[in-house]
Amino acid sequence: MIALIVISFLVSAFSVQIFMRRARRHARRYGADMPQRFHKGHVPRLGGAGILLGMGVGWLAAGVTGTDPFNVAWPIKLSALTLLAIAPAVLAGIAEDVTQSVSVRYRLGLTVGSALLLCWLLGLGVFRTGFPIIDGGLLAMPYAAVLFAVLGIGGLPHAFNIIDGYNGLAGTVAVLVCLAISHVALQVGDRQLAAMMLCVVGATLGFLIWNYPRGKIFAGDGGAYVWGMVIAVACVTLVQRHPIVSPWFPMLLLIYPVWETLFSIYRKVARGQSPGTADALHFHQLIFRRIVRVAFADDEARQLLARNNRTSPYLWIFAALSVVPAVLFWNNTLVLMLFCLLFVTTYVVAYLMIVRFKVPRWLRP
Repeated sequence: MIALIVISFLVSAFSVQIFMRRARRHARRYGADMPQRFHKGHVPRLGGAGILLGMGVGWLAAGVTGTDPFNVAWPIKLSALTLLAIAPAVLAGIAEDVTQSVSVRYRLGLTVGSALLLCWLLGLGVFRTGFPIIDGGLLAMPYAAVLFAVLGIGGLPHAFNIIDGYNGLAGTVAVLVCLAISHVALQVGDRQLAAMMLCVVGATLGFLIWNYPRGKIFAGDGGAYVWGMVIAVACVTLVQRHPIVSPWFPMLLLIYPVWETLFSIYRKVARGQSPGTADALHFHQLIFRRIVRVAFADDEARQLLARNNRTSPYLWIFAALSVVPAVLFWNNTLVLMLFCLLFVTTYVVAYLMIVRFKVPRWLRP
């Protein structure tokens, strides 16, 4: 499978470099007054297109011949159909990255549409939650199980979009999550699913060499949608195929972007705002403003870049607090539930401490 990682990496890195050089004029459309903007200059947001190409070539290579050279048992027809199903959502994200004129509702509709298509083509559904009463109802009403899967697959891309705020942040989180899924997939003998995730890892690494630490190109909405949709499909598939895997494994694994989204919706609704309104009060943005110290540099652009890069490691460690226990206890539902509760509690306490300027001195570099 290492060959698949290399193929995805090379295609992605080459594609991202081309987009980085050819798409700068489109970057001027991204307004300087956007609340989530933490960089200077015009930076292309087409990294997601390169990630899609790298991942797609890796997927197709896995089943391009009948001899199964990578020993993953993944027919090319299946990988091609999966790519076609996620294409509407990802292309809508890329269109937004280029034009800045695709509405949130339209993009949400397309992600849900792609999720419906994926559930239909792949026969996906969430039939296990860890609660016997609910699980019995889902088995009795398969359409409810499909609805849960659609909500998860259609919603996770937007969760990744929310945490995609600084150089290397969402990309590294995606790599950690994909490696965790591939590890558990190999534990249960699912080489096809492991190969699917490792292609995402290779493509993302091909993007990250240009994104971190220099910030020469961003993943944009397209990149977030690739990560979110593919990871969500893999999580639903893993739990559905292998009863030994706890349904709370993907929940803990993805608790950071999921809870960031839910907490953001709560904040905005509590203030009387629309949940789709962009703001600068996400957890990673507060760390940037109130924990990361001002970096001394020759000019404002270099200073902002230095602070941007120093913000991401805080969130990498924070995400690892959920990824590591998820990998260690992937088949223990009760322990996974307790870690989810611990993560949510830690998040809320940390958020309130930062808002109230009560951050411990040892957290400040």
